[in-house]
Amino acid sequence: MGPSRWHVDKPLLYALLLLAAISLAIVYSASAKNESITIAHFVRMALGFMVLIAIAQMRPELIERAAPWLFGLGLLLLVAVLGVGAVSKGAQRWLGLGGLRFQPSEIMKIGVPLVLAWYFARGGLPPSWPRIAIALIITLVPAALIAKQPDLGTALLVVASGLFVLFLAGLPKAYIVGALALAAAAAPLFWSRLHGYQRNRVLTLFDPQADPLGTGYHTIQSVIALGSGGFYGKGWLNSTQAHLEFLPESSTDFIFAVFGEEFGLVGILLAIVLYGFIAARALLIAFYAQDSFSRLLAGGIALEFFIQFFVNIGMVSGVLPVVGVPLPMMSYGGSSIITLLAGFGMLMSIQTHRKIVEF
Repeated sequence: MGPSRWHVDKPLLYALLLLAAISLAIVYSASAKNESITIAHFVRMALGFMVLIAIAQMRPELIERAAPWLFGLGLLLLVAVLGVGAVSKGAQRWLGLGGLRFQPSEIMKIGVPLVLAWYFARGGLPPSWPRIAIALIITLVPAALIAKQPDLGTALLVVASGLFVLFLAGLPKAYIVGALALAAAAAPLFWSRLHGYQRNRVLTLFDPQADPLGTGYHTIQSVIALGSGGFYGKGWLNSTQAHLEFLPESSTDFIFAVFGEEFGLVGILLAIVLYGFIAARALLIAFYAQDSFSRLLAGGIALEFFIQFFVNIGMVSGVLPVVGVPLPMMSYGGSSIITLLAGFGMLMSIQTHRKIVEF
């Protein structure tokens, strides 16, 4: 799909709208038919799509010029969170703006790949070792601030987004092997720096039944919900795990378990196909991008979207540790949805401002 009057990529837009409609239906069910929560979710979705449309109208050159400023603003907000951020459930992750609260860490899911694409576009590719070192600093500083909140899941996603751009920029294989070896060597130090509940989440992955009413509770209840859905599911609004309040965080991190219980294996496979289509479309936009900045940014956003979906599904199904990563476009939330749709707006800007043959 090429340029249009409104500069939107219709296949991507229609897929996102379908996912948003599914999300509204599942949030309504997971919240026990709570209309206020569903309306709030709809308002946030609508605001997110307005942001998407607005960004899609901008030329990629304008987005590129804004990259360092957005990244700098995100860093300042992360520092502000540690000083005056609101505390909820033992974490200091939110800033208040009037009657609204938002998570500055979500900005960095877009800010890091955006500023790295801007940075690498100003030098030759593949990048030299000094430029790689600077890129790692750019990635790790916001990730460290986010981890301190603490929000390990988002911190790891920010690191992944930076590494994806590094990989797409042509990181030499020797550096990749060296980085993996260094990460393996540093694993014991990293493990010792984790909070106790974070270590327990990793250990629970191997034996959830060891603490069924504690650290293993989320995983056990989630797997029960998925399994009880069977092949066709119990039907919309019939999730017993959510409605009887066995499943924690049923509207946010574990919403896919509610979806699986209500729509079964058939629904799960269709959802995976829809997510796969969105990721594939985003990668196709990256493939046809005309310049290094657009290609690196689009590829980074596409891979980050895929890894967030992959991690959440793995977490809900019990094959990955519980790290508090929401399911993109489906989990109830404000900051994550708006940031995600802003990223897709950038993808549409890259696609619809091209000057080559449509695809």
